[in-house]
Amino acid sequence: MAGIPTIAPYQVPGTTDVCANIASWHPSPERAALLVHDMQRFFLRPLPAHAIAHPLVENVTHLVTRARKLGVPIAYTAQPGGMTPAQRGLLKDFWGPGMAVAPADREIAGGLSPQSGDWIFTKWRYSAFFKSDLLRSLREAGRDQLIICGVYAHIGILATAIDAFSNDIETFIVADAVADFNRDDHLMALNYAARSCAVVTRTEEVWQ
Repeated sequence: MAGIPTIAPYQVPGTTDVCANIASWHPSPERAALLVHDMQRFFLRPLPAHAIAHPLVENVTHLVTRARKLGVPIAYTAQPGGMTPAQRGLLKDFWGPGMAVAPADREIAGGLSPQSGDWIFTKWRYSAFFKSDLLRSLREAGRDQLIICGVYAHIGILATAIDAFSNDIETFIVADAVADFNRDDHLMALNYAARSCAVVTRTEEVWQ
């Protein structure tokens, strides 16, 4: 059946659970941008609140707070809601009609709403780069690193990481600031990224 499945509590993988990073990149406040990926109420609603959603929001909030203090650009992706069948395209075959335009679906959750000066991009497909100005914004800001947090790890986050890598942007996925349908999907995304296109890190390790 198309749509986001019921998500049971699971133990979020840490960097010790993931295969070793191949790349030796280190995030720099002078080079990086932070991407808050799809942290809308519609996508967070299926997550078990205490086991996954609350820690996720807490870690993303920490990353956003640190980014603001360091002057790191913050980008947000968000689906528009109420997409027509033509706009939805093949997404509907896997995920159904998607979210409504109501704030209960579209709002960025957990007090993470964008502020003046943040970059906001409409999300049309898995990758945050698809039909958006994310790449242009990174280039114009002189940023060649992207730190990704949000949901869901094995879908949009991984697709975005691959696109970033393909554009020679050093990419970091924050293992405990992303979430997924289950531990296996979460771990698969992190392992693929560490082996192929990104550095997997933790909230406490970013901008130490």
